[in-house]
Amino acid sequence: AIRERISSVKNTKKITMAMKLVAAAKVRRAQDAVLATRPFSETLQSVFGGLIQRMGGEALDLPLLTQREVKKVTLCVITGDRGLCGGYNAYMIRKSEARFKELKSQGVDVDMVLVGKKGIQYFTRRNYPIRKTFETGQNPDAKQALAISEELLNTFLSGESDAIELLYTKFVSLIASTPSVRTLVPFAASDVTTKGDEVFQLTSQSGDFSVERTELEVAEPQEFPNDMIFEQDPLQIINAILPLYVNGQVLRTLQESVASELAARMQSMQAASDNAGELAKQLNLQYNRARQASVTQEILEIVSGATALEG
Repeated sequence: AIRERISSVKNTKKITMAMKLVAAAKVRRAQDAVLATRPFSETLQSVFGGLIQRMGGEALDLPLLTQREVKKVTLCVITGDRGLCGGYNAYMIRKSEARFKELKSQGVDVDMVLVGKKGIQYFTRRNYPIRKTFETGQNPDAKQALAISEELLNTFLSGESDAIELLYTKFVSLIASTPSVRTLVPFAASDVTTKGDEVFQLTSQSGDFSVERTELEVAEPQEFPNDMIFEQDPLQIINAILPLYVNGQVLRTLQESVASELAARMQSMQAASDNAGELAKQLNLQYNRARQASVTQEILEIVSGATALEG
């Protein structure tokens, strides 16, 4: 029976190690996706900054930049579709519940847009006010981000909500991630023109994984000649660019959340593998002791029999 348990534990360790390596491969894919969106984000930031400079600091009367009295807030909560990733989903759900109660205590009405099966299952069972749901997947793309951002923007622009808050897991390292809250809309023009970015890269050395982070500076504003004539008013162009910026922010938080989930799964599977190895070691020790005791008993019986025959 002990030998069967040892075999079973070793097989489990092989499975958990394989799951860790699969998660690591997906983290690399997630980082490649982030890098692939950088040129578009930089160009958008550059054009926006150039238009703001061209308008000479003129006050921007645009719906997405307009602050209004907050009577209702929509929370967009991003969780995972699957488990086996430690406390990733539990931490995000707890953060969302705390923010929901905080807003309610201030007399603000709240509803939710849920991204990810784990969050959907949890909040649906507890009858939270849910506006719409989306699945996360392991490889978020622009099409998925567009569907989510359109729902959020329509909610804000129609006046159904006065603010949209994004709750996601910020990727810090392979062993740490932070549940975060940020206001998606409304926002200030400076949020687009003055905020830099950072990218992460998964590296491995001697079989150990680590993450290198790189801070990226703000994209330089594009220069438009003073004699350049725009077919459309620059204000209209900015108004068309802002939804693209929001879509980019949603896509980035989806990618960061997925990277955090995969990193949590890597750590969870590593811990499971370590525990399986330790258990196999203890079972081997127990098996060897039992075998040694059996051999000793047999030797004693043979010696006793020989002694009895001599007597």
